[in-house]
Amino acid sequence: MKNYSQVSYFNLTAYFDTGTLKYMYFILVLSLYLSVIAANVLLIVLICVNRSLHEPMYLFLCSLFVNELYGSTGLFPLLLFQILKDIHTISASFCFLQIYIIHTYACVEFTILAIMSYDRYLAICYPLQYNQHMASHKVFFLVALSWLCPFIVIIVLMSLSAPLQRCGNIIHKVYCINYSIVKLACSDTTVNNIYGLILTVMVILVPFCYIVYTYMRILKVCFSGSKQTRHKAVSTCTPHLASVINFCFGACFEVVQSRFNMDNVPNMLRIFLSLYWLTCQPLFNPLMYGLNMSKIRIICKNLFLFRLS
Repeated sequence: MKNYSQVSYFNLTAYFDTGTLKYMYFILVLSLYLSVIAANVLLIVLICVNRSLHEPMYLFLCSLFVNELYGSTGLFPLLLFQILKDIHTISASFCFLQIYIIHTYACVEFTILAIMSYDRYLAICYPLQYNQHMASHKVFFLVALSWLCPFIVIIVLMSLSAPLQRCGNIIHKVYCINYSIVKLACSDTTVNNIYGLILTVMVILVPFCYIVYTYMRILKVCFSGSKQTRHKAVSTCTPHLASVINFCFGACFEVVQSRFNMDNVPNMLRIFLSLYWLTCQPLFNPLMYGLNMSKIRIICKNLFLFRLS
């Protein structure tokens, strides 16, 4: 029996021997990571330097892209390092650091997506009062809130998990998450489970229900409004709705996989789906918004033509 003071590292057992193919996997994952960095940094710079994009919707997008970089940094460097290793271990300190980054990333992502749905709701349902409701001080307050609250609630989560006594150091995943650590505990985890359940409801269920509510109101206005209103709703809401669906799918599978026995699911599929929300979302968002938001698309096109000339 080991307790936490004796466990200095954890074994990540979801990795398997790929032989010389590990170099191909390394190049593929590295290419994906570099693409995530390039796409998000490009759009962050575009939004920051173009005054025409200094509007609430684009400022929320900028915060979303920063979060994609933040979450990617919590996964990709370790993933690349582990792919090349023959023994897949991670120190306890780095494991808890990764848990903190991944969990805050997820909380910030859901919070920003909920705030963006509120922004679209005001813009489409109350266009005349939009500037009043979305004044600059309120925008900065919402952005700060979307980062500050997740950082605080995850600190509480970590403070409950870190002192637990542990009976082992085996994590059946390719990265660290909090529930995998809690499942190793020998001591009572009732408080951890209750807080984890409350946090899941607050972070996933509440924002998701609010997003559904705002889109029901938006659809109601679209059906009773003009063709211009419908066009505005489709052009600005489509990428946001696609982002919400994509992230919810990945996050929900991760929650289900953590809580229930998934041994009947093929190992490769489990690994792919557990990585999906952390690898695809950071690239999906900049591509979706970059291709569908007309202002961003026009600026990117002009920049490309300027470079060619």
